[in-house]
Amino acid sequence: MNPGFWSGRRVFVTGCTGFKGSWLCLMLRHLGAQITGYSLPPPTTPNLYTEAAVTDQLRTVEGDVRDADRVRECLLQARPEVVFHLAAQSLVRRSYTDPLETYSTNVMGTASLLEACRKTPGLKAVVIVTTDKCYLNREWVWGYREEDALGGDDPYSSSKAAAELVTAAYRQSFFNATSYSKYGVAIASARAGNVIGGGDWAEDRLIPDAMRAFAKREAVCLRHPQSTRPWQHVLDPLSGYLALAERMALDGPKVAEAWNFGPLSDEPKTVAWVMDYVCSGWQDGARWIQDSEAHPHEGRHLRLDCSKAAERLHWRPRLSLTQGLDLTLEWYKARAQQRDLPALTRSQIRDYLSR
Repeated sequence: MNPGFWSGRRVFVTGCTGFKGSWLCLMLRHLGAQITGYSLPPPTTPNLYTEAAVTDQLRTVEGDVRDADRVRECLLQARPEVVFHLAAQSLVRRSYTDPLETYSTNVMGTASLLEACRKTPGLKAVVIVTTDKCYLNREWVWGYREEDALGGDDPYSSSKAAAELVTAAYRQSFFNATSYSKYGVAIASARAGNVIGGGDWAEDRLIPDAMRAFAKREAVCLRHPQSTRPWQHVLDPLSGYLALAERMALDGPKVAEAWNFGPLSDEPKTVAWVMDYVCSGWQDGARWIQDSEAHPHEGRHLRLDCSKAAERLHWRPRLSLTQGLDLTLEWYKARAQQRDLPALTRSQIRDYLSR
C-alpha cells in the first residue's frame, strides 16, 4: 500500500457509521483522502462513529443503501474514484429474527450500489466487502480459498454468499475485463475474518459482549467456547482493502476478483482462548462461563487461506492476535477511564501504519 496514492483521492464509503466503516474512514482521512460517507445512523449506542468523532473527518449523507435512486444521486454528486461498500446487516443471530431485512440489505443493497456505479463517471475501483462466512462451511480444519464453494446455513451467511454472486455477475456482465477500455472500472470483493478492535458495540459479538458484562461485573456467557474463528484486528483487513483498491485503480481488471484477508497463523484460536486472554488483560474479576441454553446454528470451525493476497498483493497482517487484543483492551480501558478516545483511535492508526 502506497500512502501517497490516497492523498486528495475522492472516496465513497457506504456503511461509514458502522464499526469497520468508522475505522476505515479514519484510516483514509489519515492518508489524506477526501471522503463522502453514505449510511444510516449509527447502529448502536454507544458507537465508534460518535466516540471517535468520525463525523468531523468526512461529509456524511444519511441514506439506505437499498434506495437505488438515492445511492445513484449521491454517487454522482460525490464523483468518487474509489468506492468501498460496507453497508450491511452484519449479525448472524439477528438474521434469524429478521431474515428479510438481512437479504434485502445485503443482496439488494449490493445490487443497488453496483447499479449506481455503472452510471458514475470517473470511477476507477469498487471494493465490495462481504465476509469469511460466505463460504459453504464444511467444518474443515484447513483454510477456505477464494475458489471454494459459496453458501450458508443461516440467513446472514447465505445473504453474503448471494452478495458475492451479485458482485461476480455485475463484474462479468457490465465490467468485464474485455470491455475495461470502455468503462475503466474494476470491481473486487473482500472476505475478511472476525475483526476485533476498540469501539465495537454490536450485539452478540464476543468482545462487545465481554465489555458489557465487565461493566456490570458479570461473567461473560459463551455460546460455543471451543469454536475457532480467523480473529484479526480491524486495521489489518482494512489495510488489505486499501491495497486492493489501489492496485485496481492502477492496474485495472488484473486483480478484479475475490480476495481473502485474514490472519496468517496456522493455529487458529478458540473463543475460550481469546476470552481467557481478554479476562487476564482486563483483570478486575473478569471471567466467563459457558451458556447452556440452545441457540441457532453457527459454524464451529472457520479458517481462511490468504496466500493469494500475500503473493499477488504483497499484503500480510501487521499484527499478531495478541497485539490486536492488546490494542483492543487499551481502547476499552481508555473509555472506562474517560480518556480522549478520538486521539487514542487516531494514534492507533498512526502507529499501525508506521509498522
